[in-house]
Amino acid sequence: MTKRRLLPLTLLASLLLMGACGDNIKDTHPQQLVSKRQAAFKQLTKALEPMGLVARERKDYNKSEFQAQALELQELSSKPWGFFTVDGNYPPTRAKPGVWLDAAGFKQAQDSYLVKVEQLVKVSGSADMNVIRSTVDAVEKSCKGCHDQFRNER
Repeated sequence: MTKRRLLPLTLLASLLLMGACGDNIKDTHPQQLVSKRQAAFKQLTKALEPMGLVARERKDYNKSEFQAQALELQELSSKPWGFFTVDGNYPPTRAKPGVWLDAAGFKQAQDSYLVKVEQLVKVSGSADMNVIRSTVDAVEKSCKGCHDQFRNER
């Protein structure tokens, strides 16, 4: 290919790449509800990930460490929900309208998640990897189910 033909292709590729990166809309709401709930969900993910590694046998089970992680997850598990207020539905939210239109369903998904986290705390000191694995899996499925129903993908 000649340089003349490469230039438009390079320019097009650059524009597409910049467009893909330009999806970071700033949270300009005075209370920054979207940013706060996104930060809370990131903390939840960070707390759950090491337990997922144990459940998938990519990391050794350490009873005291696993229990501490489960308790941390439980402590964090109630934090995001308070940021889903009526005035919290604005860009850059990824929440689907169902969060607000089906408040009972959204609350039910939250409650289900909290119950699964509580179950994880209860079994976290068990050396029974089958129980730990299935309970971590239940927490992860609860997260995914809520995301599928109430969160838009990028």
